[in-house]
Amino acid sequence: MIEVIKANYLTGFKIEIFFNNGEKKVVDLSESLIGKVFQPLKNPETFKKFTVHFNTIEWDNGADFAPEYLYEIGKKIS
Repeated sequence: MIEVIKANYLTGFKIEIFFNNGEKKVVDLSESLIGKVFQPLKNPETFKKFTVHFNTIEWDNGADFAPEYLYEIGKKIS
C-alpha cells in the first residue's frame, strides 16, 4: 500500500512528495482541482497550506487526494 510520508510545496500547484517505497515525485495538481471541495485550493495561498495527515496530503477544508492517485500522476525525481 502506497503512502505519503512527507511533502513540500514547490511552486504553483506543484508538490514534492516522498512515498513510503522510497520514491520521490513531483505532483502537479493544477488539472486535478475539480469539484466544490477543491475550489478554495485554486487560490495558491490556500493550496500551499496542506499537511501530511495519515497517509496522504490534506487541507483544512477536508480536501485530499488518494495517495495512489498522487503516485500515479507524479513525475519521478532522483
